[in-house]
Amino acid sequence: MTHSLSGPWTADIGDGRKYTMTLPGTLDENNIGGPDTGGNLWNPDSPVGKAAKFGPILTRLTRKHSFEGPARLTRRVRFTPPEGKRVFLEAERARVLTLLVDGQEIPDFVPPSIVTHHIFELTSVWRGEHDITLIYDNSYPGLPRENIVYSSAATDETQTNWNGVLGFLRLRREEPVFMSGLRVYPRGGLLEVRITIESDREWSGVLEVSSLALSASAERQISVKQGRNEIAFTELNIEKSALRWDEYEGNLYELTTTLTGEGLPSQSKTVTFGVRDFGPDVNGRLALNGRTIFLRGEANCGEFPETGHWPMTVEEWTNILETYKSYGVNCMRFHSHTPPEAAFTAADRLGMLMEPELSHWNPTEAFSSRKSWDYYRVELLETLRLLANPPSFVMLTFGNELVADELGHSRMEELLDMAHKEDSTRLFANGSNVHYGWLGCDPKSDFYTSNRFREHYLRGTDANMLGYINHSYPSARENFDRSMDLLRESCDKPVFSFEVGQFEVLPDFRELDDFKGVTDPANLRWIKERVEKAGLLPQWERYVEATGELSRIGYREEIEAAMRTEKMSGISLLGLQDFPGQGTALVGMLNSHLKPKPYSFARPERFREFFTDRLSLALLPKYTYENTETLETEIKIANFGKGEIAGEVYCRLEGRGLLLEAVLPRVSCPAGRLTLAGRLSLPLSEIEEPTRLELTVAIGDIENRYPLWVYPAVKPVCPESVHETAALDEEALAVLEKGGTVYLTPPSTPEALPNSLQAQFTTDFWSVGTFPKQEGGMGQLINTEHPLFRDFPTESHSNWQWWPMASQRAMILPRPIECIVTEMDSYAFLRPMAKLFECRCAGGKVLVSSMALQDLQQYPEARALAGFRRDTVTIPESDLNGKNINEMALIDEEGVLAAIKTFLSKGKDEDVKFTFQFDDEF
Repeated sequence: MTHSLSGPWTADIGDGRKYTMTLPGTLDENNIGGPDTGGNLWNPDSPVGKAAKFGPILTRLTRKHSFEGPARLTRRVRFTPPEGKRVFLEAERARVLTLLVDGQEIPDFVPPSIVTHHIFELTSVWRGEHDITLIYDNSYPGLPRENIVYSSAATDETQTNWNGVLGFLRLRREEPVFMSGLRVYPRGGLLEVRITIESDREWSGVLEVSSLALSASAERQISVKQGRNEIAFTELNIEKSALRWDEYEGNLYELTTTLTGEGLPSQSKTVTFGVRDFGPDVNGRLALNGRTIFLRGEANCGEFPETGHWPMTVEEWTNILETYKSYGVNCMRFHSHTPPEAAFTAADRLGMLMEPELSHWNPTEAFSSRKSWDYYRVELLETLRLLANPPSFVMLTFGNELVADELGHSRMEELLDMAHKEDSTRLFANGSNVHYGWLGCDPKSDFYTSNRFREHYLRGTDANMLGYINHSYPSARENFDRSMDLLRESCDKPVFSFEVGQFEVLPDFRELDDFKGVTDPANLRWIKERVEKAGLLPQWERYVEATGELSRIGYREEIEAAMRTEKMSGISLLGLQDFPGQGTALVGMLNSHLKPKPYSFARPERFREFFTDRLSLALLPKYTYENTETLETEIKIANFGKGEIAGEVYCRLEGRGLLLEAVLPRVSCPAGRLTLAGRLSLPLSEIEEPTRLELTVAIGDIENRYPLWVYPAVKPVCPESVHETAALDEEALAVLEKGGTVYLTPPSTPEALPNSLQAQFTTDFWSVGTFPKQEGGMGQLINTEHPLFRDFPTESHSNWQWWPMASQRAMILPRPIECIVTEMDSYAFLRPMAKLFECRCAGGKVLVSSMALQDLQQYPEARALAGFRRDTVTIPESDLNGKNINEMALIDEEGVLAAIKTFLSKGKDEDVKFTFQFDDEF
């Protein structure tokens, strides 16, 4: 029996005032606390951090009410249990909690942690009516505060360092001898059941275990001593017909223990569990129920902007996990935190795998302090006991990006020994991305998750724009086989990549209307104000769409590269949901409220096209061809579903009225493997015009589609009527003064373009607030309506055919103009930039490019794009959507001429320099 203590309490935070606070709840939710001063700002020396130094917080959401320290809550409570019963107070999800009854401090009944239940026994002090004082303290006295507030369990970057209690707060009565814990561990065809019995005396009785998942019930005579007793039933036979809990299959059973004996009424305790096995297969890959699986993971960093804390109901978590599932996720990683039991209950029912972590992020000296060592042993052990039964809980690490010395590593090994001894049905690792992968795999850990193995990457993009996606000519055949081969020399454990993606998307300001709770989006309002000041607001949704589509392209390449890797067990993304802190890292298909962004790129079915358990893969050597070539590619089938795939492989190449088809012979693709299905060969000679095509590869109901671009094999020649030059020299000016056309194309180098930045194919990585050395380019926005693209098929966003050009420098303009190819900038700078623009100048027309196409002629796409020089003379000025060039450029003739004269030196080509000036104020 329980007695709820929810409702109004009197709160005192030491400011001389008394508040009424409703529990469960937090100080923030009860409007208690002072202003958020941003004392724990992330990377305050970044450009965004400096901008916020004397104003509103611009690197994260702002708490409307903030308080760190002890909050004293009091209430008078009447509760009269029957004679001879034991009384407990228990609270779900609090920070450090101290309990006083009538001024007397009550010791903890079980070791407390910030992610497990706080329990106090009141039997000896409780009679009738009493004054209860609860002291909640989010300054974590006696605990490793810095490690905790840096983690997603308590950081103001996402969840907030809230203070209060989130779940149940109640009194509970029990018999003098009662079952306080019931834990179920399935292994193969056997079940182990552990029962914790609390007794205030020596006592004997009978304990029975029963479940529909068991071949037969079991019982035994027991004798217990005063205090805590552990009873185990080992090797109970599981019924052969019992359904296995599996991916997306929430097959669950109940198990009941019944305790009877002298002088006490019969008591029963029931828990829900699932029959499943999780561990490595014979090849060192993750397997669920003996079937090799591919993790499609996503990192949750505790982003709950309306409440500032974890949701606490099964319904809320069901909605959250259903949202992730709609994007193809089968495994949730909880970045340096463990969600409440309700999350695991929802995951159990949905068949979603769960990977929590300790509330621990220490990138310098993990586990070195005694305070840290003492606390995290408790959090680990109590977490394993609390979450023993959910089958969804399959893995756990000791925190995020831990760096440790020799002492810290020895303590990690002790923690691994402790975890393995407590629970052999789950996998454990000493951390996620420990030492950022530079030390490789830990021999005692059960798996390895990192962005690299030493100097060899396990993902395609990294901070400061490193990685093959931005540095290698694009194909659909990259993988991490080399990294895995080297890793396998010292590690035979399952391996999956870590925090993959992090492709930034420009903010969708419609989310501002959703903020009605405890946080204020001052950072997003500031960005919107700057966008409006820059004159970009009318076309901003085009910017969001273009960066979102490019982000999706990057995520797809990362995912398929992992699926093309023979020995990898999966991929863990960061992330599908926007991260509103750390400089405002808006990397998601979903906003921070976990709502799909209202754009085509964010539709879950589009992401699920490639984030799935079964996928046909064309290992294209490149995406762009000339029509004298033959498309040749291997076809592989990644099958991590629950059964074999068999059939013929249908290949179709179509676009602009063309249809080419081929059928590969029947192939059998076993589950849990990447299978070579054959080789496709399609001549491209029938394609006479520049064409965007789509290659579809299908087997059964599985299909995948790839974009391809084919161009005629024509060498571009600049017509005599166009003067091509790297400098606006006297000859070029003379052409313009006669009303001619100049194509201005300096080398794409920092020497020739000093007031420019080095662009890259993808959008920015995570945020410049976290990685300020990044230059901030966010990809290209292309004016598809411009006649120059009549013979160069393109979308409004960058795609693979733009890779050579997108990787060149972008000009920083003196002020915004309408460009043919705009380089979008990070919200932190919003500099007006261009790769290609046109304007009138000195009586003529000038087309300015920073892409240096003359230096990219080894690429068919660059040769095709260079053909626009012909269009500069063949397209009438009136054929620009009814506008003339002057209006398109949105810049006056004299202003353009003055600007060009100031930023282009006259003289030899090698002396050419752009010297645009731009006030980089915030």
